[in-house]
Amino acid sequence: MKNDKALSALGMAMRAGKLATGDEIVLKAIRAGKAKLVVLAADASENTKKKFRDKCSSYQVSLKEAYDRESLGRAIGKAERVVIAVTDVQFAQLIAGHLSQNMEVDLT
Repeated sequence: MKNDKALSALGMAMRAGKLATGDEIVLKAIRAGKAKLVVLAADASENTKKKFRDKCSSYQVSLKEAYDRESLGRAIGKAERVVIAVTDVQFAQLIAGHLSQNMEVDLT
């Protein structure tokens, strides 16, 4: 797996209690201004993608689309997860950095 560092960082954030998972809980975190980064599964439905793109855009929260629902769930020790919000600034920067780095590598 190429993106092991980002998945590992998601697992650490989960153990530190710095994640919100699940549709409604993530929406609530975005509205409350607690979400610093939202990770959306690439295999999410188009309606779900649109809902979170729009919500993140209007609340100015960074959104990354990566992995599939199974990988996201496995990284945090849960069942499949379509959307995860990172609520800590340092974890958000770490995860976004790893995701951006791997996306750049994938393009070449």
